[in-house]
Amino acid sequence: MTTLTAPARFKRPSWVTVVTVGIFAGLFVLGVQHAQISLERLFSGILNMFGFISSAFPPNPERIAPISAAMYETFQIALVGTVIGVLLSLPVALLASHNTAPHPSIRWAARGMVSAMRTIPDLIWALIFVISVGLGPLAGILTIIVDTIGFCARFFSERIEEVQKGPSQALQSTGGGQLGVISGSIIPISFPSFVGTSLFSFEKSIRAAVVLGLVGAGGIGVELSTAFTLRNFDEALMIIILILIVVIAFEQLSSAIRKKVI
Repeated sequence: MTTLTAPARFKRPSWVTVVTVGIFAGLFVLGVQHAQISLERLFSGILNMFGFISSAFPPNPERIAPISAAMYETFQIALVGTVIGVLLSLPVALLASHNTAPHPSIRWAARGMVSAMRTIPDLIWALIFVISVGLGPLAGILTIIVDTIGFCARFFSERIEEVQKGPSQALQSTGGGQLGVISGSIIPISFPSFVGTSLFSFEKSIRAAVVLGLVGAGGIGVELSTAFTLRNFDEALMIIILILIVVIAFEQLSSAIRKKVI
């Protein structure tokens, strides 16, 4: 016979929890007040949005050739930056993982570098590289490389740390060194996860490369910024549609590849 028991009651929260929740609630209220959210502003915003849509339709395809060339440049920026970033992410991830790092201090240094790359926004990196190497695709590629390392190295490292010790110990028992264990056990086991993460990173990089053009890092973002500045909303809509087509097409391709590999 099954014995029914009463569901567990919520425990009384500690004073630290109460104070923390109170602080966040206060910050939320202050944030809402600072944003000056009101029904009047929301209603006028909706009207302005309809005004933009009405002036943007139908999309203007007159400059489809230079727009397509800029979109191709954006794709190249994302591709080159992601490939180099993924290749650099693997050694960084090996240095940042507790089961492959040669020393704890190296592990913490690698983790700190990855955290810094991931924490600083893409646009900040883009501005830094535009100042460093000038306007154009190179600044965008360098930004994508840094962003990819921050994204992939973190997930590569977590996957490496999740690898079961059995295969690695078997290789060590036969006299295999650290490099042999990494190349013969850890990387082959983690490879499907690496591929999936890399594809996600490439999808992310395409979207990021579009935004990077707004600060002069090359690609379709330059065309989009110019169209909005000149209030050519029909041309801007054409650019947005082209970006949407490219992003959705690669997302479908990426999903199909992940199903085959993972």
